[in-house]
Amino acid sequence: MMTYINAFLMMLHAMSPYLMLGFFIAGLLHAFVPTSIYSRYLSGTGLRSVGTAALFGIPLPLCSCGVLPTTVSLRRSGASRSASTSFLIATPQTGVDSIAATFSMLGLPFAILRPVAALVTALAGGLTVGALERRGALPDAAQDGSYEFNSVKPGFKAKAVETLRYGFFEMMQNIGRWLVLGLVIATLITVLVPDDFFQTYAQYPILNMVVILMVAVPMYVCATGSIPIAAALMLKGLSPGCALVLLMAGPAANLASVLVISQSFGRKATVTYLASIIVGAMGFGLLVDYWPGLREAFVAAMPHHYDAMHHATSVSWLNWVCSGLLLACLTMALTAKYWKSYQLKKDNKTMVKKEFKVKGMMCNHCKAAVENGLTKLDGVTAVTVDLAQGIAYVEGDVTDEAVRERITELGYENG
Repeated sequence: MMTYINAFLMMLHAMSPYLMLGFFIAGLLHAFVPTSIYSRYLSGTGLRSVGTAALFGIPLPLCSCGVLPTTVSLRRSGASRSASTSFLIATPQTGVDSIAATFSMLGLPFAILRPVAALVTALAGGLTVGALERRGALPDAAQDGSYEFNSVKPGFKAKAVETLRYGFFEMMQNIGRWLVLGLVIATLITVLVPDDFFQTYAQYPILNMVVILMVAVPMYVCATGSIPIAAALMLKGLSPGCALVLLMAGPAANLASVLVISQSFGRKATVTYLASIIVGAMGFGLLVDYWPGLREAFVAAMPHHYDAMHHATSVSWLNWVCSGLLLACLTMALTAKYWKSYQLKKDNKTMVKKEFKVKGMMCNHCKAAVENGLTKLDGVTAVTVDLAQGIAYVEGDVTDEAVRERITELGYENG
């Protein structure tokens, strides 16, 4: 048991200072950068709009589920499908929080290459979809403006408070359980997988990448939660290129993303979206593993504190403080999330409200999308969404069919 605890603590201490910094920067972006500008410059199908969408998306701390309603909103607010696809590919692969955490656990080369790879794959996918748009090869998509970005109150004090609330509370609720799950999985890999496991198959790097793609593409893993898993696998002999495939493909694609882009942009755009991620991940992975000296440089840059992951080692007071604050914030945020779920379920038992199961909601961005979208239906007087249980409670004179149709339009599934 102590072996598991020590391995978990070593990973937590390594990540916590950078995660706290990343969450703070995420809060600053949310509070001080007007989100309305994201749809203002994204109406074209060329390099400018596609590149702008990718550059907007790279620093945003949105996971692959949270980016879905944002992307649909961009599209329905006038953004082209090419720019929206670029945003959808780039945003979940990285973010200010995951870049900081990548540097702490995998070193500077990985921290630099992740946003670069996100930019390249986003440009490739977006420009390809743009070419299809200009040729008229994509079907028309509905644009009903069913989702609006949340506004932040004016004034420095209000924005400072929103920075802390969003960064250390809402963001914790959004990715907290996936971050903890990633740390737990990484701990199990570190302790249970033999040190020479991947070295046995080192002569088959392409096979390793294909297996990782088969597992990573359909599943959900956030950009930050994938980092400790990649680090743990590299300790067991996985090549840096294969680890990069996991870091790119895991956060960028999942079944929910595929469903949404298929419904909103069409089959050809969906194929382009997946091909950009898969080909890009494989291409960058092979580049890292086979470019002379690059693989060795990535391995050498990995922080040395992982050499002591199997036994206790000294940790600075800063790491302890940051780890304590991180765990406290996670505990408070997740407790509030599930307590609110309990209260909603309890309160709605005494009220006349229709209950709809909504599949695919993963974070507060998803919750806001469903609430805003359903509220706009004619006859709806109130909507509350239980994120933890995946239930939308709708009050008003509205048909079940209309509610279910709007849920589907928003990119989610009816239970």
